[in-house]
Parts: sequence; structure tokens; C-alpha cells
Amino acid sequence: MEKAIKPDNIASHNPFAQTYFHGTKADLKTGDLISPGFQCNYADRKLSHVYVAATLTAAIWGAELALGEGCQRIYLVEATGEVEDDPNVTDKKFPGNPTMSYRSVHPFRVIGEVTVWTPHSPEQVKAMKDGLKKLSEQGVNVIID
Repeated sequence: MEKAIKPDNIASHNPFAQTYFHGTKADLKTGDLISPGFQCNYADRKLSHVYVAATLTAAIWGAELALGEGCQRIYLVEATGEVEDDPNVTDKKFPGNPTMSYRSVHPFRVIGEVTVWTPHSPEQVKAMKDGLKKLSEQGVNVIID
């Protein structure tokens, strides 16, 4: 006889939910929530959204550009609420959403960590950081939050 699955036996992760990547230097565990209102990865301020991507490439940049001295990490996350296109890149820098970048005012739940990925070269990271610094100095590297 088959055993019925009771609701209390079902894991909180929905295997059919859209998953995203979140690059950071924060040390998180499976089940942790990444919530708005914490220190931004890229600027000295707190944001009202959590930013994620549906591509590993964008998450790698997120991990590499994150401020701080911690280990670069990429987490696989799922949304706990509504998700929208990230206006910082969508229809502003890139028509549509080719970077597959998103944000939400709701937390994202960590469901795993990507432990094997190929980083950019130190020269590529330096060039990106230099470019972002120059944009900040010109006042055009503003996060639309």
C-alpha cells in the first residue's frame, strides 16, 4: 500500500518554482532569507529591494563586485513574493531584459549554493570596478531603488 504524503512531510522548497541566483559575499545557509533593508552589496547604503538574476553570468559579477572582504558566493534562491524586472538595466541600459535581472521587496529563500563557477580574470574585474567608479564620479552610477 502506498503511503500518502501529508502536508507536514512536504519540504518548504517548491521544486516547480522559478529559481534565481544571488551573488554576494554574505555567508548564508540553506533556508536563510535574503531580505530587503540590509547593506547593499555595491554601495554604502541599504536598499528596499533584493536583486537577483536568472543567469549565472550576472550572479558571478554580483559576487565579484560585492563590497567587503568575505568569500565570493553564489546562492540559488527562490522568491517568497512578487518579482519584477530590475529597472537599473531593463529598458535603460539594455532594451528588454537580456541580462535576466530582477528584484523584489519580498525576501528570497536560499535553497542551495553554487560552489563551482569560473571567475572573471583579475584584469576584467579591475576594469569593471574602474568603470563603475568612473560612472559614480560622474553621478550616473545610481541605483534605482
